[in-house]
Amino acid sequence: MNMQETARLILGLRAAGWSEKEINDFLLFIESGEEQYKPKKVEKPSEHKE
Repeated sequence: MNMQETARLILGLRAAGWSEKEINDFLLFIESGEEQYKPKKVEKPSEHKE
């Protein structure tokens, strides 16, 4: 991934509402593969099954 693609990824994640820590941890996960940085699924209120 080049720097232009990385910048677009970061800007897209910001636009999606990700915090700076979530973005940093995700980039660390991509580079290192360490599970401690892997994103956790966040369930949205509309995803609840009734």
